[in-house]
Amino acid sequence: MIRLFKVKEKQRELAENSDGKPPVKKQSAGELRLHKDISELNLPKTCNISFPNGKDDLMNFEVTIRPDEGYYSGGLFTFTFQISPIYPHEAPKVKCKTKVYHPNIDLEGNVCLNILREDWKPVLNINTVIYGLYHLFTEPNHEDPLNADAAAVLRDNPKLFETNVRRAMTGGYVGNTYFSRCV
Repeated sequence: MIRLFKVKEKQRELAENSDGKPPVKKQSAGELRLHKDISELNLPKTCNISFPNGKDDLMNFEVTIRPDEGYYSGGLFTFTFQISPIYPHEAPKVKCKTKVYHPNIDLEGNVCLNILREDWKPVLNINTVIYGLYHLFTEPNHEDPLNADAAAVLRDNPKLFETNVRRAMTGGYVGNTYFSRCV
C-alpha cells in the first residue's frame, strides 16, 4: 500500500513538471540567501572567489586575497568557506589554507575575526566577511590573537614582526616553524 502512494506521488510530480523531467531539488533558505550574497558581491580588486566543486556547490567555495598594502603586501592567501544550511543565522566556517605568520590566524588555519564568532548577525553577508579578512592583512590585531607569539612580536617589535612576515612569505623558517612560499 505504501508503495502505491509513492508511485502516485511520483506520477503527480511528473505531471506537474511539464517537460517530464524529475522535479528540481528545492533550495534551502541558506542557499537562497547565499546565492543573493554572491550575486551582490563587490570585492576589492585584490580578492577573488572560486568554486572548486563547481557552481552547483555554492555552499563551499574559496576566496583568495592578495593584499596590496601593509606587512602582507604581495602575498597570496586562500581561504575556504563552508556555509551552513541555516545561513545567515549561523556564521560561515572560514579557514586559511595558506600557512601564514599572523597574530589572528593560527598555524592550523583557524581565523580570529569577531564577525565570525560572537559578533555575527544575520544582517552581515559574505562581502562583509571577505572585507574583514582583507582588513586582517592590512591591520593585524595583536590584542585578540590566535598566534600569541606573532602577536607579542607585533606588539613589542614591529620591525622584527615585518622581518618574520617577509621570511615566512618567501618560504622559510620563523622559529621552528616552516612556511611555504606565498608570494
